[in-house]
Amino acid sequence: MSATAALTSQLKALKLGRMLDTLDVRLLQARQDQLGYLEFLQLLLQDEIERRKTQSLRLRLQRASFEEPKTLEEFDFAGSPTLNPAAIRDLATGLFIERREHVLLYGPAGTGKTHLAQALGHHACRCGRSVLFLKAVKLFRTLQASRADNSWDAELRRLLAPDLLIIDDFGLKPMTMTQAEDFYEIVAERHLRGSIIVTSNRPPADWLTLFPDPVMANSALDRLAHNAHHFVMKGESYRKKMRPNSPAPTTNQTEHTEGQTAQ
Repeated sequence: MSATAALTSQLKALKLGRMLDTLDVRLLQARQDQLGYLEFLQLLLQDEIERRKTQSLRLRLQRASFEEPKTLEEFDFAGSPTLNPAAIRDLATGLFIERREHVLLYGPAGTGKTHLAQALGHHACRCGRSVLFLKAVKLFRTLQASRADNSWDAELRRLLAPDLLIIDDFGLKPMTMTQAEDFYEIVAERHLRGSIIVTSNRPPADWLTLFPDPVMANSALDRLAHNAHHFVMKGESYRKKMRPNSPAPTTNQTEHTEGQTAQ
């Protein structure tokens, strides 16, 4: 067996086969720059570390189930003069996840709530956090189906597992008693254990009417809203401006008002 074939076999046995992808380039660099043995080995290992980071990020993004790959880099802060970009970028560091805090984004349809929620989720994935994105309608439908096949406990564990759970379009219509119980269970179990981002067309003050039981409503919202960063998002719907008969928008006119984290 040749030295190259033996090295290939050894690297694959150690699950380091991808090091072969940059081996020739690094060998050439080592010869040209007269690198020492340790420097050459360090370059190969750094290549492997970067490959694994990239693969891990790809898997986290895939498991997050985002609708679209939205990022803060794509968000038009210039078109949102009332939004404090520094406050949003502070959230993007993931510190709120470390603190088990929540984020509530609410305002009219089409004002960028889903974009911002997914962008914060994307940055959380970059920081090594696990994320799960779900439309509220799909969340309740999945939990209802899990009751039918006796997998509700397993489904709840799936919702509790990620560092960050994003519930999009919450409160489009009042909840049934079963849905309210499920939502309460998620909030109660994740409280002080994991973070939640909720987007809604309604402000939290209007969420009480979505619950059939006011006691359950107050208990859930006390845990969620009082430990959250609040962002009110106003402005004309961006989707409306994107209609074929509308002038091409030059900026996103969404306005944002940042509230303080409730203590």
